[in-house]
Amino acid sequence: MASDSGSGLKLTDAQRLDWLRLIRSDNIGPRTFRSLINHSGGARKALERLPELARRGGAARPMRICSHAEAEAELAACEKLGVSMVAPGEPGYPPRLARIDDAPPLLALRGSKSASMRPMIAIVGSRNASGGGIKLSASLARDLGEAGFIIVSGLARGIDQSAHAASKSTGTVAVLAGGHDRVYPSEHTSLLQNILDAGGSAISEMPMGHTPRGRDFPRRNRLISGAALGVVVVEAAHRSGSLITARLANEQGREVFAVPGSPLDPRAAGTNHLIKQGATLITEPADVLETLQPMLDRPIEIDASEPESGLFDGSEPQTGERARIIDLLSPVPIAIDDIIRMAKASAPVTRTVLLELELAGRLERHRSGTVALLF
Repeated sequence: MASDSGSGLKLTDAQRLDWLRLIRSDNIGPRTFRSLINHSGGARKALERLPELARRGGAARPMRICSHAEAEAELAACEKLGVSMVAPGEPGYPPRLARIDDAPPLLALRGSKSASMRPMIAIVGSRNASGGGIKLSASLARDLGEAGFIIVSGLARGIDQSAHAASKSTGTVAVLAGGHDRVYPSEHTSLLQNILDAGGSAISEMPMGHTPRGRDFPRRNRLISGAALGVVVVEAAHRSGSLITARLANEQGREVFAVPGSPLDPRAAGTNHLIKQGATLITEPADVLETLQPMLDRPIEIDASEPESGLFDGSEPQTGERARIIDLLSPVPIAIDDIIRMAKASAPVTRTVLLELELAGRLERHRSGTVALLF
């Protein structure tokens, strides 16, 4: 277990290499990574078992496993740019981010480790922001920063840019959708450097050289909300990515705040809708501080390395069990508990079959805790 200070887990160089190889291999995301660690007892053993597990899941071809050379090359590129690979519980890994169920096993961190460990408030909003929205986001960021919070945002144009720029002197964290050497948008490279020079930091779960694609931004957004106590949405249209961040914040148990706007301004449609759905209406920093200050006294416990007891017990599925479990799956998401009950199989056996299918690229996990078969 680790506290706010980040004390606790400390990977060896060999373990860090194994963790990196595992998370960079095909069909392995944060949840699958943890399942493999629990199933195999460690990253190295998991790497050894990957071909067998994928074959049992019905993989059409051998899965790509990240090699030692590839992982070493990424670590060397990180070192050249001043990027550290940190695990949950290690210094520099945001403590609240480590608590979400799909926390990255390794986070690429550049800049101040202490900034990433302090309490954060996210400020997000429209890329095509109004002058009033830009002014208000800057004011909120400045005042909340002076109250002792780190401002976290996504380095995007508009509201994000304004929030980062206004909180440089008090500390801000930029969450990147791509690798550290692929800053998006490219014109914010100088803004990022200013953040780092001022004692802030940047984090990413993506490998060096990765240029962000559309699907990478929602993944980034879960890191923004996950690292923070709460998310402030300043402006957002109905289909804004900021609303994705707000939804993720709700799923993660974070506070959601929204600035109201004119019903005539489409950039306020999303924030006004959030307020209707129960988000806290705010007009000044005091509204945010009143809600979040009491949370600062709550300790954060991070279980970063111990396997989850009972999920896997070494039981191997029998042919009949595997068939029954697979027959219950379809493109329609179904809860894992329902599969266990209807298949009359044990939880460890059911999770093993699902893990095999996932490694074979045949299973999709949803945030609701359900799974669906891919054809």
